[in-house]
Amino acid sequence: MLRAAVLVVSTTAARDASTDAAIPALKDVFATDGYGKWDVVETSIVSDDAASIQKTVSQWTDAVGDDSKLINLVVTTGGTGFAISDVTPEAVSELIEKPAPGLVHGMLAASLKVTPFAVMSRPVAGVRKRTVIVTLPGSPKGAKENLQAIIKMLPHACVLAAGIDSRSLHSGGVRKLEQRAGITGSIACQSHNHGGHGHGHGLVRHAQPAHAPLSSPLSNNLSLGPTRRNRASPYPMLSVDAALACIKEYTPDVIETERPVDQDLVGFVLARDVYAAEDVPAFRASIVDGYAVVVPKHTDEQSASKSSNRTLSGIFPVTSVSHAAPDEAKVLRDGGIARITTGAPLPAGANAVVMVESTVLYSTTEDGQEEKEVEISAADVRDGDNVREVGSDVRKGHLLMQKGERITAVGGEVGLLAAAGVQRVTVYRRPVVGVMSTGNEIVEHTARPPSELRLGEVRDTNRPTLLLAAQEWGFATVDLGIVVDQPQTLEQRLRDAVRQVDVVITTGGVSMGELDLLKPTIERALGGTIHFGRVTMKPGKPTTFATVTVKEPDNVSDNLAVGGHSTRRSVRPIFSLPGNPASALVTFHLFVLPALRKMAGEHPHGLPRVPVVLSHDFVLDRLRPEYHRAVVSVGADGVLQATSTGGQRSSKVGSMRGANALLCMPAGPEPLKAGAKVDALLMSNIRSEL
Repeated sequence: MLRAAVLVVSTTAARDASTDAAIPALKDVFATDGYGKWDVVETSIVSDDAASIQKTVSQWTDAVGDDSKLINLVVTTGGTGFAISDVTPEAVSELIEKPAPGLVHGMLAASLKVTPFAVMSRPVAGVRKRTVIVTLPGSPKGAKENLQAIIKMLPHACVLAAGIDSRSLHSGGVRKLEQRAGITGSIACQSHNHGGHGHGHGLVRHAQPAHAPLSSPLSNNLSLGPTRRNRASPYPMLSVDAALACIKEYTPDVIETERPVDQDLVGFVLARDVYAAEDVPAFRASIVDGYAVVVPKHTDEQSASKSSNRTLSGIFPVTSVSHAAPDEAKVLRDGGIARITTGAPLPAGANAVVMVESTVLYSTTEDGQEEKEVEISAADVRDGDNVREVGSDVRKGHLLMQKGERITAVGGEVGLLAAAGVQRVTVYRRPVVGVMSTGNEIVEHTARPPSELRLGEVRDTNRPTLLLAAQEWGFATVDLGIVVDQPQTLEQRLRDAVRQVDVVITTGGVSMGELDLLKPTIERALGGTIHFGRVTMKPGKPTTFATVTVKEPDNVSDNLAVGGHSTRRSVRPIFSLPGNPASALVTFHLFVLPALRKMAGEHPHGLPRVPVVLSHDFVLDRLRPEYHRAVVSVGADGVLQATSTGGQRSSKVGSMRGANALLCMPAGPEPLKAGAKVDALLMSNIRSEL
């Protein structure tokens, strides 16, 4: 870890630290854009005073002793403008021993892309002792943007300033340094944007394993404009099986958490075996309505003898009543019986229960309200008859459920755990899913009355459809709204999303248009890794799977990862699905659901696969395997039959209506005839034609 310090130069903030927003903004940049390389170990606020600035910076840079305490980077924010009080550049310049004009140029170039007023900033940068110093603007937004512009190069500068051997560090050339920093130089960008199909760098990319993380961006460089964009996708085409293997490899593993045993436990998978905390029942209880009695205990020889008489008959006084409710323990008096209800505890001394059907009321109390005596005539009454013994259902310490079992709403698991006194269990945390639609043309489906859409507007169907699909599979969701095709807006909304949810789903913006911004934003702005950007399938060819690394808080809740101050990092999967409605829903079930189920500890990860018989001819795509939307039903002969939902164009919303399966259709020149067998992936229950 490299150690950084942040100095805020602001007279206002020095008087009231609560007014400062720069420190949290810069800490966020180190955590989010620094790829886990930075630890902010010092922060301070001083007034706009040259002596105060120099004193604090010198204390950080001039400390001697343990190298593990070395401050590698000092960033200041504030005092770089033209105001009379702005003295930071002058104060810091006197301290710098080796100027770094390249860092200054990089910051100014980035700022000028945002606003022409960047020319009013006066940053300085350089090295003092073994520490790199950079001055940033005073506005939190400007400071953040300037630091983001150079943060990928700063580790290289800092380790050189700290004294590492430059020859070994530079071995492998500039390309290796760029790859190590997670950036791409201008020459590499141009080669990609001109096709990248000749010898050299293009071959290196395609020589990588098909699902390996890419070491430098393949996506369009948005700063070069539409004339320099890729005309064909630079991403290798993966088979569906290879894409699924990639998702399995790079989707985060399960996380254990503890939850109470209640109705909200449904859907969770146990992370550890669960044992009974107490006996069930905890007392000897009657399993019928009747009368608790005392019967002689026979020896084994007597029990085996057919001549042994176990008939209980006579007139018995009713000496007590035992109901299935908390009460003091009753004691059965000699010669008496006790009226008892189902589930009630046996009175002390009783060892059997005679069913009420084997009795006759003999006499009542004087008011006629209660039984006084009951006549019993019951044959073959034995010790323990109609009695549930302690622990006869569940014994304390008995294994109730095993690791990997899923809690359902219909299987009685919650009732079993509750009955055995289990109050909390360890389960796998279920990921929270966020869904975002992208595109300037997308509007809320309720935004306009019928027939009043403006030219080019499209009602958002993907977002509500995918939110409901995730919920149907038992996952909590967050509606991330609609995002316009604007790079800075999309970047910020994605940054917010990966801090708010565990898995992000976007639709649209993954094809080859100049406004298809998802891949460049994920790869270039967020520093994410695009594991694949095309799949050989119909529909859904441009489906994209990526991961980004985010700072994980200490106080992760059972479902949502927000807040906190930890330096731990976590991986967030991003699934960028096609914008066509049918494609989005098919690829959700085929690719997103296995990732969600893996993170939740469920098995199998994918949809259940069953063989079906085609009920009619199916036309095949000549080049790509197709996942055909269909209805699978069971006929009178018990055979599963599949019927198409109709036209399968990827933009055709109606093709998903009523579909409960995806048929795995091969590519081929000729139709598959009725009666042919194929595999079907079941999205919901099989229908019955009986």
